[in-house]
Amino acid sequence: MSKLQNFLKGIIKENPVLVLVLGTCPTLAITTSVMNALGMGVAATAVLLCSNMAVSALRNVIPDKVRIPCYIVLIAGFVTIVEMIMHAFVPDLYESLGIFLSLIVVNCIILGRAEMYASKNKVVDSALDALGMGVGFTLALFIMSSIREIFGAGTWCGLAIPFAGDYKVMILTMAPGGFFVFGCLIALVNKLTGKKGENKKNMGCAGCPSAYMCGKKDSDGACGGEGEDK
Repeated sequence: MSKLQNFLKGIIKENPVLVLVLGTCPTLAITTSVMNALGMGVAATAVLLCSNMAVSALRNVIPDKVRIPCYIVLIAGFVTIVEMIMHAFVPDLYESLGIFLSLIVVNCIILGRAEMYASKNKVVDSALDALGMGVGFTLALFIMSSIREIFGAGTWCGLAIPFAGDYKVMILTMAPGGFFVFGCLIALVNKLTGKKGENKKNMGCAGCPSAYMCGKKDSDGACGGEGEDK
């Protein structure tokens, strides 16, 4: 995989939100506002970039048995730095994001990339992977928040949109609306990338978790009625 492919894969093909379905909690919680979504995306990208580079640089030093606690400590340190910077320079955004800013520490995207990629690759490759995933995360939040804010609140980035305020769909600013938009975007990405659901296979009685309770036999003659013989 080239450097460019390594960067681009996180934007659509392996988008952490719409394809890998990671970081769902902050995605649904803060996408009622475009500004909050962009703030969370930039903060998460900064932490992801720093943590990936640190984990990659220290991958031969960190003992395998304690690698997860070490990753969390590194991530927590970078999250604290980002929190302090935001608190100093953008206090309104810091207050809006609230506890979700601190929860970046346990964000599945960041910890997952540290474990699955950064711990096995060089610093430059890990940095490109982090940037790609961060951009993909931010882009997903931006699109989702734009839809929810425009159609749910009649505004975009806090600015009123003519006519949109008269036809607001308030449910889009609530949890059910968030799940609806999230599902639609996932379906759209699957359509664009050509992904199809896996065909279900007929596993027969042997593949049924309740086989031992059933006295029926499948086409291969395998019987799930062991419970009757006991």
